[in-house]
Amino acid sequence: MLIPSIDLMGGRIVQLVQGEKLKLAFDDFEYWIKRFSKYPLVQLIDLDAAMRQGENYALIEMICGRLPCQVGGGLKTAEDGRRLLDAGAKRVIYGSSLFGADDTEIPTSESRHGAPTLVSKRRHRVIRLEFAGELKRALGEAALCFAVDTKGGRVAVKGWKDSVDLTPEEAVTWLEDSCAAFLYTHVDTEGTMQGFPLDVAATLRATTAKQLIVAGGIKERAEVDALDAMGVDAVAGMAVYSGAMEA
Repeated sequence: MLIPSIDLMGGRIVQLVQGEKLKLAFDDFEYWIKRFSKYPLVQLIDLDAAMRQGENYALIEMICGRLPCQVGGGLKTAEDGRRLLDAGAKRVIYGSSLFGADDTEIPTSESRHGAPTLVSKRRHRVIRLEFAGELKRALGEAALCFAVDTKGGRVAVKGWKDSVDLTPEEAVTWLEDSCAAFLYTHVDTEGTMQGFPLDVAATLRATTAKQLIVAGGIKERAEVDALDAMGVDAVAGMAVYSGAMEA
């Protein structure tokens, strides 16, 4: 399945190369909403929120009222996701907030003299498993898509400016119980229209039984068809907006 993307920055639809260089920008929201209205799912990303430099909430609310969207960009709490779901999002995307040291301890029913005893929970050195579980409890698994983006083979965070020492396969394996889908973006080819590495998609497909969506460099319909044959959905942006791929 092809999933067209709408990336928002500064109140416009934009396309960036590798998350940094502005390549295309559009103000005609009505045109693209009509173009994408035939799709069962559209990906809507607030790049300003992802880069911690503002937000485009009014536009998100408007677009979600017109298109079936999964929405992401800078979500840090369950309340952030609830706000977007209440605005009409079909699903919300969490990425950077899932990664980082998580040394919290939780009480158990065991106690001495009536006081709860703190014990270590199941944890990972850089994946916030308790937070992932909290999101599942608060929002429901069906409403969650977890973004595992990579740059140079490691998971990229904070608008792709930083990375953590973690492979995408490891991240997916540990997080699988808490979400309905994974979004994998190959940052090294994002926006370049150089093609998506199909071997990476095959490896990730073998890693999870959940819906797998990939993005980054897709340039033609043949790639979308090849991914579909693997059971992998594809996000396309630059190829659609440049006219290289019909949408």
